[in-house]
Amino acid sequence: MSELHRLGVAEAARGIRDGQVSSTDLAQALLERIETFDPALQAWVTVDREDVLSEARRRDEERDAGDVSGPLHGVPVGLKDIFYTEGMKTTACSPIYADFVPDHDATCVAMLKEAGTIVLGKAVTTEFASGDPSPTLNPWDRAHTPGGSSSGSAVAVATGMCSAALGSQTGGSTGRPAAYNGIVGLKPTYGRISRYGVVPLSWSLDTVGILTRSVEDAAVMLQAMAGHDPKDPGSYATPVPDYLEEMGSNGSAPRIGLIREFYYDHSTPEVRDHTDDIVRKLSEAGAEVVEIGLPESFGSAHNCQRIVSNVEAAAFHEENFLERPDDFGPKIRASIEMGMLIPGVRYLQAQRLRRSFRVDMVNALQDVDAALMPAISEPAPRDLSTTGDAVFQSPWTSSGLPAIVIPSGMSESGLPLAVQLAGQPFREGKLMGVARRCEDVLQFSLRPPEFS
Repeated sequence: MSELHRLGVAEAARGIRDGQVSSTDLAQALLERIETFDPALQAWVTVDREDVLSEARRRDEERDAGDVSGPLHGVPVGLKDIFYTEGMKTTACSPIYADFVPDHDATCVAMLKEAGTIVLGKAVTTEFASGDPSPTLNPWDRAHTPGGSSSGSAVAVATGMCSAALGSQTGGSTGRPAAYNGIVGLKPTYGRISRYGVVPLSWSLDTVGILTRSVEDAAVMLQAMAGHDPKDPGSYATPVPDYLEEMGSNGSAPRIGLIREFYYDHSTPEVRDHTDDIVRKLSEAGAEVVEIGLPESFGSAHNCQRIVSNVEAAAFHEENFLERPDDFGPKIRASIEMGMLIPGVRYLQAQRLRRSFRVDMVNALQDVDAALMPAISEPAPRDLSTTGDAVFQSPWTSSGLPAIVIPSGMSESGLPLAVQLAGQPFREGKLMGVARRCEDVLQFSLRPPEFS
């Protein structure tokens, strides 16, 4: 076995199940990395060392007795600090929730526990998963933003403090930090994973995200959490397939739709050239790459996303905002104030346009296995007052279609570059199959040198 902190989710689960790896040893290795590196990076809010080790020992005892509780038995994972976790603080990194301890788990957290995982701890989020930067630093260069809002989750995975962590995405909060930190970020179809017990920012946009170091690990995590939940009004009853089987079910070369429109217009020359080089490599490896355009409705997608997000954030936070306005950061405060000023007619029109946009995007992708585009317009900005620009992810969030970011190379400045793939609703298996093929062709597994 390789060094324990280098194990991915699937590899660690296999090793624990086969008796080659101890959950206790794995948890100990991850806790030691957190103790060593987190003071400099500030990726974690809450880690209870004794509880983690106690749970790991229990999982080892169960395994030794032949009682493996699920496919992720004994694997520690991180949670963005907006996921309700029974008996553990869930602060949303806000003074308003500073002492909040839920008495139940979010549905997706309960499902991960049923699959055998151990909650390693709560990772830093920007306040209420909005735009105010968190204290987390980018492990590739601490003068550059790590992205957000899932900043702690992304940095923890990138630096080997855990092999997987949950994030969320309302605009670009999973894909962008994944790209900035050189890891995989999966945003499933809206409604594929329950949000019950997840502190909301925008009910009709929020999507549980998955951060890992490989596409296979993202699929394993999705398998554990996907499914209908009657407690979540946005949850869909679409059957859950075997994602790993779907990923490998079609051996033929994928047909990939390259989207240059908008994405190339807003990218640096380096990112455009890099994406073209990725397309060339995929074509040489047998993929059929065709250029596809965007529908006219794309032109209003970003504005509609912002209107909906602001109004719904105002609706959720209204009571606390009226009582404790000074406890909100400047960016989320501005979003709430803007949401309170937006008329109901504009909100409803934005929701109507979003539905039309979703239909148009489904049609635009109907003749390809996945669409491909840059994941970010430039490498992580040298600016700790921002989390970066979400414009490359937010159309997929607004339309509810699944999207995945994979690392694809390095910039001249020594920061990660990435591409983004998007697909049809509830076809995550096919999308991840294309992503894994790209992963195999590109052979980029990035690790920040100081934390390798």
